[in-house]
Amino acid sequence: MSIKLPSGYQPTDAEPFMNEIMKEYFRQKLLAWREELLRESDQTLSHLQQEGGAQEADLADRATTETDRALELRTRDRERKLISKIDAALERILEGTYGFCEESGEPIGVRRLDARPIATLSIEAQERHERLERTHRDET
Repeated sequence: MSIKLPSGYQPTDAEPFMNEIMKEYFRQKLLAWREELLRESDQTLSHLQQEGGAQEADLADRATTETDRALELRTRDRERKLISKIDAALERILEGTYGFCEESGEPIGVRRLDARPIATLSIEAQERHERLERTHRDET
């Protein structure tokens, strides 16, 4: 896509849903988010490599270092999963299915997509999904 967004463009409910400009807006938003996550991931890797060989003499210091390292790795794993969801959203843009609820096929809504551009369910479908999860969790 080579559509130039109007300066200061923000999608609204007043325009046709998932028109070319709106798709490009979300595509650029997803790409920028992905780039930011990759940059943070590189910084985490660099930080872990710099600290990699250092051994703390004090047991408490070593435990703190290990806890910090484990937290960074969990964060990196979460970011990796998020990048995968961003890639899936970019693919849906190409396929023409982006912005539509996977469950109902209805538009997800501009405000929800702007807040959570990787959303695959409308608010109503997401709430139903979460209620079902709670019900199943409570039964076990």
